[in-house]
Amino acid sequence: MRTSRAVSWEGFFNTRDLGGLPTRSGGTTGRGAFFRAADLRFVTEAGWAQAREAGVATVVDLRNADEIRPARTPLTAQAGSAQFTAAAEGPVTPAGVDRLEVPLDDIEDVEFWQHVNGEKLNGTPLYYPVFLRRKAERCAAVIKAMACARPGGVLFHCGAGRDRTGLIALVLLALADVEPAAIAADYALSAEALKPLFAAMGTAGQDSAIFAVLADRGTTVEEAVMAVLDGFDVERYLLEAGVTGGELRGVRARLLGGDLR
Repeated sequence: MRTSRAVSWEGFFNTRDLGGLPTRSGGTTGRGAFFRAADLRFVTEAGWAQAREAGVATVVDLRNADEIRPARTPLTAQAGSAQFTAAAEGPVTPAGVDRLEVPLDDIEDVEFWQHVNGEKLNGTPLYYPVFLRRKAERCAAVIKAMACARPGGVLFHCGAGRDRTGLIALVLLALADVEPAAIAADYALSAEALKPLFAAMGTAGQDSAIFAVLADRGTTVEEAVMAVLDGFDVERYLLEAGVTGGELRGVRARLLGGDLR
């Protein structure tokens, strides 16, 4: 797996191209079609210009409403020699970039999240199987939104760009028939890629707690992701959840066709 998939546009964190990954048929996913990322609150004008230059035409925000528009004061963060200031409220997306809000979590289902948290699944790939089983319509809504995106790159993100974003990345890459080991390795990249974001925000990372939970279950990050993919018929799953055949073909074409600029 080439580390050049990571992008370093100004103010973007934990951001990488889903292109260049090996498929089981011997090909690779196309570059410039889908990008995964963390919270975009620190993105500068220069960073947006770099994203647009790379072909990004649509942003899909997977966060909940209270995350997107929280009551907060502007936050300034430092990352190396660069300083970034987040907007006081609400996202800022430049002209020429469409924005779609498709919350994935379904936070209204309190019982579900009490179960996930009670079992210490949240924050790890261990919650993916139960979420996929119970929230198929939420995953389908994201894929349908992506299928309707205009030509150009689609960038999708949540807060850290690891859990919700990682789940959608898994679904997308499974749809492209990417090698399971490559999907697991892509998820694992977030551990290192998130360190600059946490440092910029002055918060501690969660890696030690996540690894401890996985160790207690006798598994690793990569093994947990591989377990999700074992026997996962993504096409059937999405069709039964309401994605049409045409939408599936469109998203798969983006994934395998690559640069749509």
